[in-house]
Amino acid sequence: AAILTGPMVIAPNVAGQDVTPLAEVPHHAERFKDIPTAAQLYRTIMEKPQLPLEPLFSNLVARVAPYLSFRQIEFLLEARAPTDWQQADLRRLRYVYSIKKKVLEIAESYGGFSFLPQSFLVSVFLGEATKSSLRVSKPKRRKSATDTVSTKGSRSGSFRLRKRRVLGEHIREIDDFILSPAQQVASLRDTHDHSSVMQDEIYLEYEGVDPMSEKDSYELGDSLLGPQDVAILLQSGLTSVMKSSTVVQLNQRMLLDLISSQPHSFAVAVLAEIGTPSGEGSPRSLTSALMSMLELDQTAFTDRSKIDMHALLESWLPGLKVPRRDDYMAGGRWARQSYYEAIFAVATSILEDAESYMALKGHLQRVRHNKEKDPIPGPIGDSGMGAGAVGDERSLTDDGQTKVYAEAVKDAKLKIKEADEHGYPLLDTLVDDTSDEKTTDARRYATVLYQEAFASCASLLELDRHSFQLQWFRDFYQRNYDALMVKSLFDNVMEDVDNVRRWMQALRNGPEGNSDESTFDHSTPNGMGREVEKEDLYDDNSSNSGEWETLDGPVAGDGFFLEPEFVGEQALVDGIIDAIIYNELDRKRLKDDPLVRLLIPNPPGYYNFAIVSAMGVITEGEKGLELKDAFERLQFERGVIAVRAGTATARSLEYNASKIEAAVEYVSKLKKPYGLLGYSQGCANALMAETLMNSGSPKQKIMLDNLVCRQLLFSAANGSVHGPATERKVQRLIVLCEEFFKYQQGYVSRALATAVIGVITNILDSSSFHKSMGGAQSFLPDGCRAFWREAQHLGHVPTCTLRGVLESHTTPESLEMIANALTKQSGSHLHDSQVHAYDAVGHPVYHRNRNGRILERCDVGEGALQRTHHWSPLSDEVEFVRTKKDAKHATFECAKDRHVFPWVEVNARFGIIKRMENQQKSSAGDGVRAKLGI
Repeated sequence: AAILTGPMVIAPNVAGQDVTPLAEVPHHAERFKDIPTAAQLYRTIMEKPQLPLEPLFSNLVARVAPYLSFRQIEFLLEARAPTDWQQADLRRLRYVYSIKKKVLEIAESYGGFSFLPQSFLVSVFLGEATKSSLRVSKPKRRKSATDTVSTKGSRSGSFRLRKRRVLGEHIREIDDFILSPAQQVASLRDTHDHSSVMQDEIYLEYEGVDPMSEKDSYELGDSLLGPQDVAILLQSGLTSVMKSSTVVQLNQRMLLDLISSQPHSFAVAVLAEIGTPSGEGSPRSLTSALMSMLELDQTAFTDRSKIDMHALLESWLPGLKVPRRDDYMAGGRWARQSYYEAIFAVATSILEDAESYMALKGHLQRVRHNKEKDPIPGPIGDSGMGAGAVGDERSLTDDGQTKVYAEAVKDAKLKIKEADEHGYPLLDTLVDDTSDEKTTDARRYATVLYQEAFASCASLLELDRHSFQLQWFRDFYQRNYDALMVKSLFDNVMEDVDNVRRWMQALRNGPEGNSDESTFDHSTPNGMGREVEKEDLYDDNSSNSGEWETLDGPVAGDGFFLEPEFVGEQALVDGIIDAIIYNELDRKRLKDDPLVRLLIPNPPGYYNFAIVSAMGVITEGEKGLELKDAFERLQFERGVIAVRAGTATARSLEYNASKIEAAVEYVSKLKKPYGLLGYSQGCANALMAETLMNSGSPKQKIMLDNLVCRQLLFSAANGSVHGPATERKVQRLIVLCEEFFKYQQGYVSRALATAVIGVITNILDSSSFHKSMGGAQSFLPDGCRAFWREAQHLGHVPTCTLRGVLESHTTPESLEMIANALTKQSGSHLHDSQVHAYDAVGHPVYHRNRNGRILERCDVGEGALQRTHHWSPLSDEVEFVRTKKDAKHATFECAKDRHVFPWVEVNARFGIIKRMENQQKSSAGDGVRAKLGI
């Protein structure tokens, strides 16, 4: 219990690790030079659509089809007419397509009693597929090393070599007749040539091209089932509740035979696919599968026909010794060591060896639009930000257009400067809430000037959509995002939306709630709270922990937010800033900004925009209720629709990304520009969806044309310290359980011990366990590394973020334990109970590459850090954990609109989100100018 509930010390993550996409690593790329890239496949398919495909290319696509994704093959078949393909290649392509479609259906529905008939359905197409694959893999024998031995030397030596070769061929012919491929490989594990037996016999050969012309070329199998397909089918058998069934055992044997008939690289690829439930290597998932494979039920076979699974795995994995369970049981040679840890070490080695296969997947399945050394797209002529506007077809290159752009930049900067020159002098009168006619006119004039600055910036973005990355534009964008955040809270308080007044009052009262002690000095004019000074937000050595300093003077029930009608406008603005903004420097900055004080609204009307939302690790997907009321208000006020992606609880990034892609496809049919909104792990899911569409087929890529902005709420895309800490806990608990059962082994029968081991193995190898491992992997450093390494995102899409830090009066009681554990595990209190403030940003923190730098430049809406918790967007979903303390502090009654409205409004303000075309532009600004005579 102490291990399970207590904090776990872990090694800190190191920032700035360089990561290169595996397909671009030179020693991997060299091995794939005879294999087409995804970009080459699409380019050849799309060009010259009136002409049939070249026979060589048609054959090549059919050969690599098992290694492609289902979406790729679907696109290839749709993009070309059947007559454009060679008939044999078309049959193979269609067959692979049908297999992958069935396998994908099985992937979501295996394990458990409800899928008992599944094994019979699997056997129907599996037998045909494996037979066809084995029939294909019986080509002419290639020359072996012994065939090319030098003729120089003694005759006796040549005779011995010739005799051994002939004898070996004779034995091989007998084995081919009696033994299955898996039995052959397992039985030959100790011979000198076991690693080349199958390799000499089985090879993919292109027409006119020998893939082994280069010694280090990657060996592709010729199976009709790809490694991912075999892995899913193998896993479905391992998790079956009827492992003793003859049908299940025959299915497993057919798969083992198929794997053994392919090159070693194919076997490693299959094991790697079992260990990559989310596209990132998971040794724990693979460990569970290996333990189940080594104990594979073969009771349906005679003793002669049974396979030594340890020998078979060792034949697939040259150089690795596979542990045997008996050696680690009581009385065994390694009884003091952990069997689980030994298998875990093997799984880790397999995933390391599988790096070439993962690189091949990136090479074949993902389009790389740019190389790592390519310049980063950026604003025109902005040498301070990067290498200019490279890689954007909409960027300006003509000298005349560049001059137009330079004039537009100059005009926008001038408009902002002019507005600030009129806005800042108004601060004193605004704070004093002066309302005479002169002040009112000056305020209106400043508002008009800022609105003209907004319009000028919007015009600049029309010329170059990277313009928001200019440093002065970034600053102005962030100022507006923070100002609209304050305005959203101000409007919610004044309009009495939901329970925002009560929540703000609870924040104002601080940790003492409704007691006589208060956290505010009521003697200040604006009712501002006072906090211990903090020099730097991320300085954990500072004396300020972010907690309120208790002051003298009763203020309980002062009704500051409960009766805002009796509070001045600017006093209310100050109260909002003091209550919600965590960092003192941010509070001072916001109070001294006329954009915040003026509370400038956007013109009324509807926006041509939709939101695709992806929620946290625990979600009901399309049926979820997160931010429900905020979405409804946004649709009512701005005509913005929100489409919930059907993501699932604790599922892999790739699975959830496919659901987000389906939601994007729906929005694309509406022909609406859209933004991606992610919450917690949903941020990683949304970014993965963008990556898959950006690197996918032309049909997928075109769906990104309407992506205009991103919003990341409490982003877990950089992982969480909870991930590696929980990983260590799980490892220790499993080892402790293993030691406990070893001790008990002397007191129970072998049958009982075997039964207990079987139950544990079944749990660790269950369908739900493997699927949850896919979701958990994204929180771990290795999972984040794999995700950011292969990611590709658009460089012209601005990103906004909302981050929070917990305090005693903003912490839900149900989060207290994990919040304290996170503080202990990481050594920092600057977190929202799940992710740290310095991790919850819109770009990779610990991994560095070209794409990371692109996202960092897009991360322009990094809002001021707020006093809130990770469950801030939730309401109805957390009702069952609400306590009296939570009710007292209104912990779950957070303002929901602030998660969405400021993001939408700031992008609409700068023309990134367009207004509906049938609406007239507001002429209020012209009226104010006429009244003022300007």
